[in-house]
Amino acid sequence: MPMTTVQMKQRQGRQTSQQTLNGRRTSGEATGSPDRSWLIALLIRVPTRWWPALLRISDLILIVAAFVMAYWVRYRLQWFLTVDPANQAELVTYLPFGLALVFLLFCSFQFSKVYVYRRDRLWIEEVYAIASATTIGVVVLIILNLAFGQLSFSRLIFLYTAVLVTLLLGISRAVIYTVRGYLRNQGIGLERVVLVGAGDVGLMVMRTIAARPSLGYELVGFLDDDPDINQTDIGRFQALGPLTNFYDILQDSDIDTAIICLPWRSHRIVARLLHLCEQNGVRAQIVPDFFQLTKNQMQVERLDGIPLITTRAVSIAGWNLFVKRALDVTLAAVMLVLGLPLAALIALAVRFSSPGSIIYSQTRVGRNGRQFKIYKFRSMIADADAQLDEIADLNEATGPLFKMRDDPRRTSVGRILRRLSLDELPNLINVLRGEMSLVGPRPNVPEEVAQYKDWHSKRLSVSPGMTGLWQVSGRSDLTFDEMVLLDIYYAENWSVTLDLSILLRTVPKVLGGEGAY
Repeated sequence: MPMTTVQMKQRQGRQTSQQTLNGRRTSGEATGSPDRSWLIALLIRVPTRWWPALLRISDLILIVAAFVMAYWVRYRLQWFLTVDPANQAELVTYLPFGLALVFLLFCSFQFSKVYVYRRDRLWIEEVYAIASATTIGVVVLIILNLAFGQLSFSRLIFLYTAVLVTLLLGISRAVIYTVRGYLRNQGIGLERVVLVGAGDVGLMVMRTIAARPSLGYELVGFLDDDPDINQTDIGRFQALGPLTNFYDILQDSDIDTAIICLPWRSHRIVARLLHLCEQNGVRAQIVPDFFQLTKNQMQVERLDGIPLITTRAVSIAGWNLFVKRALDVTLAAVMLVLGLPLAALIALAVRFSSPGSIIYSQTRVGRNGRQFKIYKFRSMIADADAQLDEIADLNEATGPLFKMRDDPRRTSVGRILRRLSLDELPNLINVLRGEMSLVGPRPNVPEEVAQYKDWHSKRLSVSPGMTGLWQVSGRSDLTFDEMVLLDIYYAENWSVTLDLSILLRTVPKVLGGEGAY
């Protein structure tokens, strides 16, 4: 790919994401909301290097507030246990222990790596780290009080302080996570990344970035020396040509980080890429090619400091399959019973809105390529499949899919059903029969599966679902490649928690009709 094409793609990408300031949106254009622009303008003008110090100052204020609140609860409100007025101590007598508490907590936070920033750290993990470190600090303070204290202090104050510190700092972290997520959704504070190598490892990185927008990465594009790869975009991820374009990309695209996903045999090329990154002030990160085994497929142990990597299969089989199936049957049965009155109303509406059957069935491809009949409420005219060839040129989807926002074959009732995904209510029958799951990749028809690329077939390793990462991440607004990236990420990272999270996130998406047509 000639460099002029690469530069053209970068310029087009920037124009479509509004004007940028050093590759990032300016504050006034980020939201289109004047009442919010002042806050965003303030936040993005704070130098990045100040944030760790500001976080510590905020924690200091909250720790002091927690200590004062603990004193108030113990001596003024006197919850749980009353205090004899003769034994009440003034707040000033606790100040030395308050200062000691601040010192011990900050030491404990530092030791517990509370202030070590990790993009993939969840809020609950952060709160757990804070709670653990706070407990250690307070226990040490109580021991010091017992050993050296000359006054009879109430140990309940320290217990209340531990609880309140965890509560207040947990709330502060929730606010930080919410604001950071909002800003990243507005394109602010994203780390611009170029991916070097789009093989199996590179695709793994792509689908992780696609599935976890909260990580704050903006993938500018990818480079690869394979001409079958470097000429074709993967979803919204731009193909930027061969590795020889790397230097020009660093110069012209305001890259923050280069993620290198090349095999070990390319170590000389990797060394040159690292040198170019160092020259241009770009952070370089290397993903070893054995990381095509996902993090859930590896368990790292140590032999006297030597890392040992144990591989283990990750699949929805055995106990995992039993748990997922039990969850599917239980929830599907409950949803089917509760949804019967609504289903009856929909059936009547479909029956009297247009001639044809109430239930529409179609052959779809499920797990491991097995075909089955999917059931839906009919949302189109009776001979819709026969008319598909006549409107094939109007297809708005990418890849093997066919989608139209204003499909003329839809009935008036069908438009409403599609918008709210109510046409898929009979899918619950497929779930109970074991042909589908509540969560998983959306099943395609055999003609679409026949057009899969080799890497697309990985989505067939799990049972298809009524909803999935694709639905809560953009739904029909996603390209087919992006849908597949999300589906494979789901298959490689499955857990009960992930299923429940997707189900909960589906509800507002469906009610809002987001990305549905």
